[in-house]
Amino acid sequence: MPDNNIQGRVLIAGGGPVGLLVALGLARRGVPVTLVERESQIRDDPRAATTHPATLEVLDDFGLEGEVRAAGLVAPVFQFWDRPACELVAEFDHGLLADETRFPYVVQCEQFKTSRIALAHLRREADAEIMMGYDVVAAGQDDDGVWLDVRPTGSQDAPSRLTGSWLVGADGGRSLVRKAAEIPFDGFTYPEQFLVLTTPFDFEAERGYCFRSYFADPEEWCNCFKVIADGPPGLWRTVFPVSTDLSEDEIMSDEAVQAKMQKFFPLDRDHEIVHRNLYRVHQRVAERFRKGRILLAGDAAHINNPIGGMGLNGGIQDAGNLVAKLSDLWHGRAGEEVLDLYDLQRRSLSINFVQAQSIENKKRLEASDPETRRENMENLRQIAADPVKAKAFLLGSSMLRAQRTAAAMKLD
Repeated sequence: MPDNNIQGRVLIAGGGPVGLLVALGLARRGVPVTLVERESQIRDDPRAATTHPATLEVLDDFGLEGEVRAAGLVAPVFQFWDRPACELVAEFDHGLLADETRFPYVVQCEQFKTSRIALAHLRREADAEIMMGYDVVAAGQDDDGVWLDVRPTGSQDAPSRLTGSWLVGADGGRSLVRKAAEIPFDGFTYPEQFLVLTTPFDFEAERGYCFRSYFADPEEWCNCFKVIADGPPGLWRTVFPVSTDLSEDEIMSDEAVQAKMQKFFPLDRDHEIVHRNLYRVHQRVAERFRKGRILLAGDAAHINNPIGGMGLNGGIQDAGNLVAKLSDLWHGRAGEEVLDLYDLQRRSLSINFVQAQSIENKKRLEASDPETRRENMENLRQIAADPVKAKAFLLGSSMLRAQRTAAAMKLD
């Protein structure tokens, strides 16, 4: 390994899609990487799935868009519904973006599938060392470089120390790397919890819903979207807000789950529920995405509510941006200021677009004032009915406008 403190190994904490893509992109560019992930294998837990056009462009740069699309469902349209009125309010077709992007559609591909695709490619890279099944117990930096202390997951053995020149924290919302770097994670936590219920009930055939549908309701909004799962016919995930006043046992009970589903989607029988999950939701952005030789990406740098599907997308876009800049620095094509530019571009996008848009998405669905609800619904109708306005709306929801705006930013 070179002694030069710029050209040493890059350490990556976190083996989700963001960490894996950072590792893959750097290794392909001749940058030696070590990736550390606490899980011994990628678990197929039902997390994020929506992959926007702006993110498909990034995945195409990695050569992965076709594989991700093949592993998921192409969703060209999405819908807004008024749940109390049982009325379709607006439908938006990404086909309006055909002259803006090579990918005028969303792909519904579960996060773990994207991770597995990236990992399969990473295993073929000679410059990549992959340490699955290892906990990161400490991290830091000094004048000579960066370090991670790691040991087998669950072990109480003395940790081993890994050293390198750069450290990427892609280790999630509770990032040990971010905490070790003493980077504040400002924002707030929503008072309600989010409940995810997964069912094989075919909402498209039975109710006319598309693969991504959003239901506004002053009492209880809902998101409903489809994933391919293990293959046809696929599964549908529904997301509801629930009060923190109730215990997890009360929320997750069969009786409560059925009541939740029947209120939105009445049936003459119980809904078949194949998975249920409950989690807290936050809106937070790290005070900085770079501190010395430590860089943050993905949920370690920013988290937001899932309405609109922008969290994972922002993380994958972080990976594409960081790979280009860090590899240029490593090979001597750029100075360290490119990492300050990474911080500027990606943090600005997180604050000015992802945070603002995801908060607004939630407010639109949960609005309770009758006049506000009426204005929201009428505004969506008018936008959807006007191709020019609809295209502008889609440039925002697809993250294309934000991605391009951020990429154009320069340091003063």
